[in-house]
Amino acid sequence: MCQLLGMNCNVPTDICFSFEGFSARGGKTDEHRDGWGIAFFEGLGCRIFLDPKPSVISPIADLVKCYPIHSTHVIAHIRKATQGKIALENCHPFCRELWGRYWVFAHNGNLVDFDFKSAGFYKPVGNTDSERAFCSILETLRQRFPDGKPPLEQLYLVLKEITESLAEKGVFNYLLSDGEHFFTYCSTKLSYIVRQAPFAAAHLVDEDVTVDFQELTTPSDRVAVIATIPLTDNEVWTQIKPGELLVFQDGLPLKF
Repeated sequence: MCQLLGMNCNVPTDICFSFEGFSARGGKTDEHRDGWGIAFFEGLGCRIFLDPKPSVISPIADLVKCYPIHSTHVIAHIRKATQGKIALENCHPFCRELWGRYWVFAHNGNLVDFDFKSAGFYKPVGNTDSERAFCSILETLRQRFPDGKPPLEQLYLVLKEITESLAEKGVFNYLLSDGEHFFTYCSTKLSYIVRQAPFAAAHLVDEDVTVDFQELTTPSDRVAVIATIPLTDNEVWTQIKPGELLVFQDGLPLKF
């Protein structure tokens, strides 16, 4: 299975520390060697880096590690191919427009015998079940809400309905964001941590790197990090329950 990494914050923040450990899982501390990608929302724009090379040897990954791009919504993915060849068009995250905003999606799992029939607007470019699922989600949302993005409560209910239907096809852990709200669904394995004052030091599992966040933050900062497997070994992560769809905003999971 693939590896997911997400970040949602109340102020623009860089993901360099988390990505340092996460990228090691693309061929150094884990076997995921079939490409990787990361997306940063910046205002209405979205900056995306993709590479079919393993992240542990990717020059683009090296750039991201040392380039402190600040964002409130970040989605990253390291691929272990189950469907679709190893190619740039099959690297996550995928990006499409809906309601005048970019939407970004990354998936960990395998949807067996899932065939998406496009209604004419969203069509997969590559040949993964993940991109087909993303097109299916956006196609359904576009049909249900043709006049634009609905209130969050309505959007959540319809997205949950779509998600549960897709999850019947197999393992369906995913991260989804439009730069305003950050959706996280756990099918089998996904955890998160919320870092806020009082901040402390954190040590990576995959690299011998420690950062003292008290030196890098203000008391009002708040950052939620979501990952397939916890990235640090000296912090308490919350495991998301299988079948649970969470929405993060300003670094906190919202209650429904």
